[in-house]
Amino acid sequence: MPATVISREEELHWLALRLVPGLGARGATQLIERFRTPQAVFRASRSELEAAGAGGTAAQSIASGCSFDEAVEQQEKMGAVGAMLMPLADPRYPSRLREIFDPPLVLFARGRLELLGSVILGVVGTRRPTPYGMAATERLAADLARAGLTIASGMARGIDTAAHKGALATGGDTVAVLGCGVDVVYPSENRRLAAELAEKGLLLSEFPLGSPAYPQNFPIRNRIISGMSAGVLVVEGAQYSGSAITARLAVEQGREVFAVPGNITSKMSWGPNLLIKQGAHLVQEWNDVVSALPAEDRRRLIAEGRNRLLEKGIENGGTSVEEQASLSLGPSGEAGRRLLAILKPDSPKHLDDLMSEAEGFTSSEVIAALFELEMLGLVRQLPGRNFAKVW
Repeated sequence: MPATVISREEELHWLALRLVPGLGARGATQLIERFRTPQAVFRASRSELEAAGAGGTAAQSIASGCSFDEAVEQQEKMGAVGAMLMPLADPRYPSRLREIFDPPLVLFARGRLELLGSVILGVVGTRRPTPYGMAATERLAADLARAGLTIASGMARGIDTAAHKGALATGGDTVAVLGCGVDVVYPSENRRLAAELAEKGLLLSEFPLGSPAYPQNFPIRNRIISGMSAGVLVVEGAQYSGSAITARLAVEQGREVFAVPGNITSKMSWGPNLLIKQGAHLVQEWNDVVSALPAEDRRRLIAEGRNRLLEKGIENGGTSVEEQASLSLGPSGEAGRRLLAILKPDSPKHLDDLMSEAEGFTSSEVIAALFELEMLGLVRQLPGRNFAKVW
């Protein structure tokens, strides 16, 4: 989607409205719904503002224009670090996030804004993970990013950091939603990761530049991770952890919830294991996530995967899409190549027959490979669990 250029004056009014003391995200959204633009909000009288739902203190602050000085300072800080402002009315604003009860009035961003238009999966977990949790997160994040999903997390220690690194390691896309300003690095040991995200991914926050990482900010930012995502994957976390809060928010927002099962004797497994008992999707591999996403998102991933292969074919002097796919197959590579050799365009085969002919591969490997081939546009599923190669 093309960028929407707003004037400096419009940006200043959005910033000023965001910075009004005592006006939360829900209150600001209600004012925009009533007056349409922040300029109109600041032109309204105090009685009109109160009639629209603003509290007395917030209405007085708006009427006095006291937040404009700070808004000017924010503009200067944004220019210094190359940050951008994305108001609620911007078409690049994440469509899913706009639908939640209390979407942020504005988002501050550094990096690739186009990622907000992709299919996003939130990956969250404890700041004190086990080696198992770190390994599972990096592998799943890499596989899911390779499948075309954008990995969103919070750049915190532990699972969040592993999720971002896993996606980046495979050349995938990732977004960090911060509990501080996009010019603040927290935790400090993630300085290099933050720089890489600003260049290859995206740093995102609803908090103004310079905002410290206060503890109360993190539950607030969690609703953004879940709100902008098609689903949320929980790897490790205690029963009442921040990741459990994010999972609860995801349920309230109508998102899919996924969890990686853990050792029943580990306190870090209580959260995800409980989520599975309550109905979350159990995740052992990337296909468990992708197959449970909404149909529209799955179709989009399939189309985008095929387009990527077509582009690679052009770059490599016209190499066929099938040959490129054979090279691009991810974790299901060997099984996928075997199935491509078995399947014919004009002779569909039943899943049971494919499992028996694909010797040396388990049923779960065959199913995962079929799904990956379908995502790449090389295989189509027909009624009755039959499959055929695409021409």
